[in-house]
Parts: sequence; C-alpha cells; structure tokens
Amino acid sequence: MTEVRVLGMTCDHCVRSVRTELLGIDGVQSVDVDLVPGAVSVVHIVTDRAVDPSLVVAAIDEAGYDIAND
Repeated sequence: MTEVRVLGMTCDHCVRSVRTELLGIDGVQSVDVDLVPGAVSVVHIVTDRAVDPSLVVAAIDEAGYDIAND
C-alpha cells in the first residue's frame, strides 16, 4: 500500500478525479481518499513488485494536484 497526502482537494469532484487517475494505473486494486486531511491510500494488487511510486505521483499530477512533502 502507498499512502500520500494530496494538496488542494476541496470537493467530491476533486476526490473523484484523483481516484479515477490512480485506478488507471496497472496494478492498483483500490483507492481510498479522505478529503479533509487530503489522505490518499493506494492498495496494490499483490504481485512480484509494487506499483512504481513515480506513477502515483504522475497520476495525482495529471488530476491537477500536488503531493505534500511532509
């Protein structure tokens, strides 16, 4: 599982955009987004390797948001 905090999400549309982009990554099984703290959990399908974290960053960027660096 990968957990990140996403900046700038303010509504359900934001949540749907982030979730949709992340679910488009091969190997992602599910995505949980908690709007208020901006917490995003990405559950990977169990394989011989985890989803590349750079793909998670790129998907969130594609949705129009940034990952917190804390």
